[in-house]
Amino acid sequence: MKLRQCVFVCKDLESSREELCDILGIEVAYRDPGVAKWGLVNVVCPIGHDFLEIVTPEQPGTSAGRYIERRKGDGGYMVIIQVHDAKAERARVTGLGVRAVAQKDLPEYNYTHFHPSDTSGVLLSLDTTFAPPGVDPKLWWPPAEKDWLKHARSDVTNGLAGVEIQAEDPGKAAAHWSKLLNRPAKDDIIRLDDDGEIRFTPIVDGRGPGVSAYDVKVVDRERVLAAAKKRYRDRGPAQIEVCGCRINLV
Repeated sequence: MKLRQCVFVCKDLESSREELCDILGIEVAYRDPGVAKWGLVNVVCPIGHDFLEIVTPEQPGTSAGRYIERRKGDGGYMVIIQVHDAKAERARVTGLGVRAVAQKDLPEYNYTHFHPSDTSGVLLSLDTTFAPPGVDPKLWWPPAEKDWLKHARSDVTNGLAGVEIQAEDPGKAAAHWSKLLNRPAKDDIIRLDDDGEIRFTPIVDGRGPGVSAYDVKVVDRERVLAAAKKRYRDRGPAQIEVCGCRINLV
């Protein structure tokens, strides 16, 4: 069970893309036409062998647009976790009374998105991929299409390390996610594979329940902080703000 992709929701895709890529030293690998069915446009950016995505509503009445309104602006939106068997996880999680709002079962890729109202204000997706013969399973990620690796950079930042979720009752939210992920929660933290974690904190910014920060593995901290400072996005020696969301440099 690995944290594989984190998603921002923003009002202006291109300015948010420019900010994200400039500060974190990454680039766009894919723009998925498939998100149009949800009234969205997007970019997917490799960060090492993980991914950051931005989605933007391009028509009124989308769930993403309502999310922006509810949380008072751009910010963290969706957490995608790679699991061994997404179909089995779907059955288990929906058996807990959690609503699935989207799902797909393809030969190369299975996923389920779960309703944010049932997951502490976060759009959670549990995904499984099936690499074709001769392809390294660790490098097969259909949401970024087949040629994403040539866009992957690891000289400035190099992967995802965690998600911070704020909640009215962090302990209760941690216990709920412990059931969702079938992993223990200790001190309001759930440990994932590859040293990833999901942790729960009180609401501190007045924006309500949901993602409050992502953790990014940093290689060149000074480069990130300098780029953030130019855009007035630096928040201290180990934190910046990108796309309306705090980013912890770890």
